[in-house]
Formats: sequence, C-alpha cells, structure tokens
Amino acid sequence: MKETINAAKEKMNKSLNALNNEYASIRAGRANPGILDKVLVDYYGAPTPVNQMAAISVSEARILVIQPWDKSTLKLIEKAIQASDIGINPTNDGSVIRLAFPQLTEDRRKELCKVIKKYGEECKVTVRSIRRDTMDKLKKMQKNSEITEDDLKDCEKKVQDITDKFCADVDKAVADKEKEVMTV
Repeated sequence: MKETINAAKEKMNKSLNALNNEYASIRAGRANPGILDKVLVDYYGAPTPVNQMAAISVSEARILVIQPWDKSTLKLIEKAIQASDIGINPTNDGSVIRLAFPQLTEDRRKELCKVIKKYGEECKVTVRSIRRDTMDKLKKMQKNSEITEDDLKDCEKKVQDITDKFCADVDKAVADKEKEVMTV
C-alpha cells in the first residue's frame, strides 16, 4: 500500500522533472546553455551532445560561447546547430562558435507562453493519469481483501493530496517560465 503511493509520487516527480527539462530548452531571449542539450553532433558516426564535445559558457546576457575541445569538430558543431530547430545562426571565428540570442518580439513571447501552458497542461494530465492508475490499484487491493475500506479511504486521500501538490508545482513552474519569457 505504501509502496504503491511512493511509486505514484516518484512517477509524478519524474513528470515534473521532464517538464522542467522541457522548459530549459525554451529560448527566453537570454543565453541559456540548456538550449543545446538536444543538439546532437555526428561525431565519428555516433550522435554526441554538444555539451560533451565543448565548453559552453555565457559571455554576455545574450551571447553563448561554444569552445570545442577538439578544434576539428568546430564545423561539425556549427552544422549541427544550423540543422537543429533552435532558430539561431552560429558565427564561427575559427576557434569558438558564438550564438547571439536576438531580442524576442511581443508576438513570439505570446507564442512561447502558449507552448509553455500546453506543456504544463500535458504534465498535469500525466499526473492525473498516474493518480487514476494508483486509485485503480488500491481499489483492486481492497477488492482482493489486501487492505480494508478505511485503509482505502486514507490512501485515496493521500494520493489526492500528492496529486494536488504536484498540480500546484506544475502551475508554479508554468507561471515562473511565463514570467521569464515575458520579461524584456
């Protein structure tokens, strides 16, 4: 019974972490190394993340500097960034690659807010489906006489409280990311 609730809590936590990782890759007008997490470079036939091939640093508020450990990979990294969907053209000076993040327009900020809300809603749906699966499991346990009806009621309340907490955490994450995107 306790294991079932803890498993649900763990799954909900993973959903929230996935949402936060998704938000890290959303460009908010500021230089953020997290935007390169999904960019893979074909390095000796293996797709390799940029952050495993180079030092990535923020030199100014809107400029990301990528300094490869192996200078011969400079062109490969540049091509991978151009092929990705981050929407920023890299500039290569022979030793480092610079990504200049343009100022976001008001329309683009609003579009990003819609995407942020959509991700948040998807996360909430996932959390609620975890709750439903857990409730079904608990009801089955009660039907099989593994737990009493009182235990079932207590567990249902605990699961609902956990669900409410995670939904509130998702709302907070959505609000924080929207604020970050809308800040000029």
